Amino acid sequence: MLKNVLRYSGQAVLYGLFMAVIGYFSTSPAYVHFPPDQALIKASFSHAGQPKEECHIRTAEELASLPPNMRMAMQCARERSPVVFELEIDGQPLYRTELAPAGLSRDGASSLYHRFPVTAGAHHLRARLKDSVRVADFNYVREADVTLAPAQVFVVDFDPRRGGFIFR
Repeated sequence: MLKNVLRYSGQAVLYGLFMAVIGYFSTSPAYVHFPPDQALIKASFSHAGQPKEECHIRTAEELASLPPNMRMAMQCARERSPVVFELEIDGQPLYRTELAPAGLSRDGASSLYHRFPVTAGAHHLRARLKDSVRVADFNYVREADVTLAPAQVFVVDFDPRRGGFIFR
């Protein structure tokens, strides 16, 4: 009987200590998800670059040399250009990357997801994207003056059907 009492009271003490440790670490130290004077810029998009090479129209001799089931007048390469993305804040480069096309044949979309913590306040943003190796400069450019509130999440998206960059 005394053995059972000691065993149960020992278990109660150990369970109590375990609950106290769990209770302490569930509230301390205080976790700060985001500093109070910071805002967050998220760049997120998926975009397929332009074809790396122009399509080639085959001559009559080239077509005649091919088997009948492969005689297509236009020959287009599958490989796409890498997508170059730059983001500047207040005239200073914040991020620059070259995104390779996805897929075994390098014919898929290039994807980006990146987070940038910045100080809250007024900023000048400039986003640039180049999606073709056949052009010298950036195809898409967007600049805007934005005021970021503390803990605000500002998204830089890209959709060529809507004119390019979307700031929200």
